Amino acid sequence: MSRQMPSARIFRPSRDATQSGLARTKQWILEFDRTSPREIDPLMGWNGSSDMMQQVRLEFDTEDEAVAYAKREGVAYRVEQPAKPALRKGLSYSDNFKFNRTAPWTH
Repeated sequence: MSRQMPSARIFRPSRDATQSGLARTKQWILEFDRTSPREIDPLMGWNGSSDMMQQVRLEFDTEDEAVAYAKREGVAYRVEQPAKPALRKGLSYSDNFKFNRTAPWTH
């Protein structure tokens, strides 16, 4: 008896909003989509599901490796490209006290 694999999404996680570093943003992630809704346990009230593929999260070094894995295993997939990060203009603290400031003093 063969069970059909659920579809998956391949993406690169974005930077954590509370951190300035790029840790854990270099790898590509393959996550399976839900095939059944979550259920509330009547005794404890916890959320649960009978779908074990929700717990699978595979990490790959490149997008091509993740796509190759999905093709090899027969998993329908979609690739979500990461958004381009906004470039920030580098400023130093001493720029606040320049004589040739373009903006007037506010204090």
